[in-house]
Amino acid sequence: MKNIKAVICGASGYTGSELLRILAPIPAVDVTALTSEQSAGKEVTALFPHLHTYKGVRFEPLIKEALLDKGDVFFLALPHSASQEAVEFFHSRGKKVIDLSADYRLRNPLVYELWYKINHRFPDALKQAVYGLPELYRDKIRNASLIANPGCYPTTAILALYPALKQKIITTEHIVIDSKSGVSGAGRKSDVAYSFCEIAGGFKAYGVAAHRHTPEIDQELSAIAGSPISVTFTPHLLPIARGMLSTVYAPLKDPGMSLDEVHSIYRDAYQDEPFADVLPLGKYPDIRNVRGTNLCQIGMAAAENGTLIVISAIDNLVKGAAGQAVQNMNIMFGLDETTGLGQLPVVP
Repeated sequence: MKNIKAVICGASGYTGSELLRILAPIPAVDVTALTSEQSAGKEVTALFPHLHTYKGVRFEPLIKEALLDKGDVFFLALPHSASQEAVEFFHSRGKKVIDLSADYRLRNPLVYELWYKINHRFPDALKQAVYGLPELYRDKIRNASLIANPGCYPTTAILALYPALKQKIITTEHIVIDSKSGVSGAGRKSDVAYSFCEIAGGFKAYGVAAHRHTPEIDQELSAIAGSPISVTFTPHLLPIARGMLSTVYAPLKDPGMSLDEVHSIYRDAYQDEPFADVLPLGKYPDIRNVRGTNLCQIGMAAAENGTLIVISAIDNLVKGAAGQAVQNMNIMFGLDETTGLGQLPVVP
């Protein structure tokens, strides 16, 4: 089998650099082109000295026609709305596309327009997009040519709630999701709000009652439950570079249900999942233990009032973005799902 040719569009961002880090040691993949509008002409190592594997490789502008024959799979790490046309171009010409923006995650274009304030111009491509969360949609991903890579916050929330919703052990009216993310979740851009002096020593909520990941979470949880769900979701900014932790609260239908029973449901749901790690009772996720890996760690407790508390942690740049994209690529091309991901070390 010939090697897979991979093109990364938007490769100079944090997610792009993580894609480069993860793809570099995979023998079956050749990274054939990297685009960046701001860094076109610069060497990869000028921006990311740790990526010495790519010494001498330069970023180039995103000229779609020139890139078409360079790739079998196109990773699009572009800003929201900027991905729409590029996705449609490559996908309509027979290429496999993994889009890391939000442009193809929301199945209803009207919901997308409401939250992102821009029209979706390619509804036919949108209908063909598969939501790229392998723990839920592995079979669809295997046969897909267009993947909408999930958002980082939704990944933590969905994986935290999936077993409980699937087994119908919680009520759906009062689900609360309290999430925290490192600053890299905002992207690699110059913005005083994300500078060291602005965030160091601080901790704050943002996007309160208005964060764009809310409809994505609602969409996927509703699909699992088979009925509409509207969650209360509040994200917070941690004064760290990377890492994400969500604490989810949901009332148990049977307040007398034992935590051992709940834990057993979660273990059964994820026993064959290589990147969903259900911790022993009494142990809880810590973002330092998933940093740099494609793992989602999950822990749980039950309050005396009958509320199930589930805590999940990921690296927002890996399982929340680049790692999950590579996981999807592996499934799409028939590689072992853990290729390039199973031995990723924890980043100190």
